[in-house]
Amino acid sequence: MKRSVSKSQFKPKALEYFREVEQTGKTLIITDRGKPALKIVPYSEDPEASLKLLHGSVLEYKDPTEPVGVDDWGVLRDRA
Repeated sequence: MKRSVSKSQFKPKALEYFREVEQTGKTLIITDRGKPALKIVPYSEDPEASLKLLHGSVLEYKDPTEPVGVDDWGVLRDRA
C-alpha cells in the first residue's frame, strides 16, 4: 500500500521521508488539501523497470488502427 502525507507534514521532515523511500523502496504520496499532489518514488538505473509491472497485462490487441470503444463515443454514434 502506498503511504501518503500532507505537504505540511512532509516539509519539516523531508529528508527523513526521502531516506524512508530509499530504504523501503515504497512510493510516498504527498497530498495537498487531501488530494494527491506529488509522488516520490525510488530512483532506478533501469528505465524499463517500471514497465515490468505491465508485462503480460495486454492479452490481445487485434487491430491497432481501429478506435477503442467506438460505441462509447456519442459523436461517433451520431455519424452512423
